[in-house]
Amino acid sequence: MNSSKILLPGGAGLVGQNLVARLKAKGYSNIVVLDKHRENLAILKQTQPDITVEYADLAEPGEWQRHFVGADVVVMLQAQIGGNDYQEFVRNNVDATALILEQVKRHNIPRLIPISSSVVVSVADDFYTNTKKDQERMVIDSGIPCPILRPTLMFGWFDRKHLGWLSRFMKKVPVFPIPGHGRYLRQPLYVGDFSNIIISCIENPQINGIYNISGHENVDYIDIIREIKRATRASTFIVKIPYRLFYALIWTWSLFDKNPPFTTQQLASLSAKDEFEVIDWPGIFGVPYTPFAAAINETFNDPEYSKIVLEF
Repeated sequence: MNSSKILLPGGAGLVGQNLVARLKAKGYSNIVVLDKHRENLAILKQTQPDITVEYADLAEPGEWQRHFVGADVVVMLQAQIGGNDYQEFVRNNVDATALILEQVKRHNIPRLIPISSSVVVSVADDFYTNTKKDQERMVIDSGIPCPILRPTLMFGWFDRKHLGWLSRFMKKVPVFPIPGHGRYLRQPLYVGDFSNIIISCIENPQINGIYNISGHENVDYIDIIREIKRATRASTFIVKIPYRLFYALIWTWSLFDKNPPFTTQQLASLSAKDEFEVIDWPGIFGVPYTPFAAAINETFNDPEYSKIVLEF
């Protein structure tokens, strides 16, 4: 049993839920999760009842800051990924980061692991990209030695957005629409592998610097959809529709849903033609790569975690 105190701001989301499961499997017992999503905190408490979870708005000073006392590791996971309100991105990606970095310095916490994003080297220009760039710059300017991890699009257990949402949508509709030709290059990263990379950073404090963590297979968007259909045994028909029509449908959806699962900005990012650096992270971090098809199968068919879905 490892009693190191690991603090996870924003730890009730996709990466946090997966990371906690894998930390527990490796014998870590003193885990504290701070998050402002009550429903997802409840799910985490249900699946991992022996860890500490607390509601916290990390963009505002508060009682949550007491948990930094005695922490050995802070894994900075909080992020606003989707939505149409720019101020929400600023609060969760920038304001919260400032307060967390302040606490790390104040309490001389020996290990900080901030989770950045591949979008900081993307050609995309949207709320998420711009605020994640600001966030990473703040971490660098803080002068705190740390590994900065830049993952690409992630999928895995507990996926409420991205591939998880696509799989649930696929089961509900007879026809699954694909924007345009569907040949948009993706480098999806299995969150199980990424969680193990974070654990490697926890256990190897000499690892510092910036790392672009991409999936090791280039997969077109339409082939991702086909692989999900295969793994989930969905009966929907996959149909290509004109890009402009798809855009119009997403835009119309956003008029009725203030937190849509897919936005016009994300659609633009999908077709931005980004190709991210692929490094030898299996060698650097000692983490084996899970092949895409095997990871998709584990995501949707794991007996313990595949049926648990987080809230938006």
